Amino acid sequence: MAGMTDRSDSAPARRLDPADPWARLRQFTPARIGLGRAGNSLPTQALLNFDLAHARARDAVHAALDADALARDLKAGGFCEPLIVSSEARDRMEYLLRPDLGRTLDSTSRERLQATEPQPHRLLFVIADGLSALAPTNHALPLLHEIRAAYGDSWEHVTVVVANQARVALGDDIGGFLAADAAVVLIGERPGLSSPDSLGIYLTWAPRIGRTDADRNCISNVRPEGLPYREAAKRLVYLLSEARRLQISGVALKDDSDGDEKLKIGPKSSP
Repeated sequence: MAGMTDRSDSAPARRLDPADPWARLRQFTPARIGLGRAGNSLPTQALLNFDLAHARARDAVHAALDADALARDLKAGGFCEPLIVSSEARDRMEYLLRPDLGRTLDSTSRERLQATEPQPHRLLFVIADGLSALAPTNHALPLLHEIRAAYGDSWEHVTVVVANQARVALGDDIGGFLAADAAVVLIGERPGLSSPDSLGIYLTWAPRIGRTDADRNCISNVRPEGLPYREAAKRLVYLLSEARRLQISGVALKDDSDGDEKLKIGPKSSP
């Protein structure tokens, strides 16, 4: 999408220096280790790299999500056309200064969702900008492909919503209007100096206003340099299966997906 580039495309390449004992270790981590010294300060290149990473993190926070372009990409990728909604935060600055406004829908979005036809056993995916619009722009579509492949044959029960100026709890408001069984929010996490486009996944069973963070399960740092899409999809599908079986999510629902081979779930009738 226009204006959105992956940080890794333009990141300075790390060259091995045989005289530098830290050189080989730097191949295995984006962390800033063994930077060296230049007098009382850092070497010029290390300082410039730090300033560049800081600028990218700031840009990610202030970048706007192109919801229409994301909706077109989703449709071209074989997904149904998503609903587009907005929170009560009118612009990016108000979103940053008033976190509470990012947790509730504006009046136009409420009317749009109220007109949506009810659907049994609905699984809701909310793709949200959060604190980094780069994250859903870069990662939401490939992640959804992996989730759909793992979820099985019942994808017709899925509704996708794209949300502007959204906090995680906006999924509760959306899920309440749509009477969803579960809400999965794919949202941009707070940018770091090595990860301006990290995506978080938040699962809430029986979403509605009043849910708290204790009612959610979180899978964080989803991106090729962090948690790969396929592994994130495996963990989410496991949690969805257990959430549906136990009718819970959050601190009472544990992620025991390691070693679990059950990836195909799909909606089931309530007991």
